[in-house]
Amino acid sequence: MKAVIGLGNPGVEYDGTRHNIGFDVVDELARRWSVHLRSWRSVAKVAKVPSRDIVLAAPTTFMNASGQAVEAIAAFYHIEPADVLVVVDEVQLPLGKLRLRRGGSAGGHNGLKSVIAHVGSEFPRLRIGIERGHPDSVLSDRVLSKFAASEKPIVRQAVERAADAVETFLAEGLETAMNRHNVSEDRTSEEEKQ
Repeated sequence: MKAVIGLGNPGVEYDGTRHNIGFDVVDELARRWSVHLRSWRSVAKVAKVPSRDIVLAAPTTFMNASGQAVEAIAAFYHIEPADVLVVVDEVQLPLGKLRLRRGGSAGGHNGLKSVIAHVGSEFPRLRIGIERGHPDSVLSDRVLSKFAASEKPIVRQAVERAADAVETFLAEGLETAMNRHNVSEDRTSEEEKQ
């Protein structure tokens, strides 16, 4: 069994914010797989997808305590960290760019810091670029801001491509997913022209 866990903050006031793009990917996968997430143990919304042997989840613990939910889900369903794919926003990547990795550091991301504190660093993570914005802007304000109208088409495509990357990970493994989806936008554009 594998788990796909998108990080974000619960509550309607956070819908559509940059920090919640992990939730957006979970919503897209739930739509594709025709499942509904339900409240689970006061730490997450979860859908078990028996036909795929997958747990799809969105923690309700707030971003900085995401690790509590990830640890509880992994323990309850007996899932090893290497089989828990965490989907998060990344301010250091250009808007819409994907980066899938086997493990590593939190890179300053508080949600990933929390997950690492609870389950270690050896879990795959899919980062989705939300852009840092102006270097003088307050980072917390940036990640909690909503996407501008001009950014929404890029974000929508990024969410769909991220969901594709998750499906590749589940069907064909991490290496294939990394090779297929960690493609630079420049290379993708060149291939589309040919």
